[in-house]
Amino acid sequence: MEVNKEKYAADLSSIKQARARISSFIHKTPLMTSGSLDAISGRRLFFKCECFQKGGAFKFRGACNAIFSLDDQQAAKGVVTHSSGNHAAALALAAKLRGITSYIVIPKNAPQCKVQNVVRYGGQVIWSETTIKSREETATKVQQETGAALIHPYNDGRIISGQGTISLELLEQAPHIDTIVVPISGGGLISGVALAAKSINPAIRVFAAEPKGANDAAQSKAAGRIVTLPETNTVADGLRAFLGEFTWPIVRDLVDDVITVDDTEIIKAMRLCYEILKVAVEPSGAIGLAAVLSDSFRTNPAWKDCNQIGIILSGGNVDLEVLWNSFSK
Repeated sequence: MEVNKEKYAADLSSIKQARARISSFIHKTPLMTSGSLDAISGRRLFFKCECFQKGGAFKFRGACNAIFSLDDQQAAKGVVTHSSGNHAAALALAAKLRGITSYIVIPKNAPQCKVQNVVRYGGQVIWSETTIKSREETATKVQQETGAALIHPYNDGRIISGQGTISLELLEQAPHIDTIVVPISGGGLISGVALAAKSINPAIRVFAAEPKGANDAAQSKAAGRIVTLPETNTVADGLRAFLGEFTWPIVRDLVDDVITVDDTEIIKAMRLCYEILKVAVEPSGAIGLAAVLSDSFRTNPAWKDCNQIGIILSGGNVDLEVLWNSFSK
């Protein structure tokens, strides 16, 4: 599958430029393997641990690229975004590194640990209602009042390019992989990963992993157009957004398929990451492993030759309050 460089909001060139721009700020995250998980899956698995990225998630790559792409005049007015968590913290941290103000619109149901990250990094929190509409309207109001540059969580070429740097690292660390499995929500991560990976190796397969309770990407792929849902219902709080105008064409053209899993499968995979890999991941971060272990993936004859699989562990910002409370009882 060839990549048409004129067609999308980012390409291999913009991803390489992003890497040069952010390399002094980000962590080059480790690649982990596990003989036990290989045995359970019946395949060779390579875990790209973005849970060890600054801010605890891959989002710092895109946020950092977007912030440091701004000229000085733009940056002086600060930046604004809306996010349920990881992008919010990532943007606040990147803004802090550049020494500019960040206005972060956060829905009232965001996990407390992610809100605390924003505060820790110096972001100015503005609350919104839980709907995408409320988030967007609140961010627009802040932008109008402050003149801050709007940095969308995923529907932005600078964000997509930053996230694509994951593929550059992964294919240097494990050049022989034939498949990459990536969580999908708004599509910024998988868009960058797919653009870079398929530009480097057009034969590589890229699969999206999505919760059944937020399966808009699977429905969109089936319908050939963007499908949004009236509501989402999943433990994976980072995977509740919908595809955008810049991410959808890339997902439509370059993502080979979408694997949906239920919350029980996500929690099981999360537990395996804790118990076997000894890595703390949030539900959204564990969904790639859940997809690879799912019956729909394991029994599909079309995917039987997917034997060397890269899995993006996208984040590790899990709210442990419930666990600590259970200990105190």
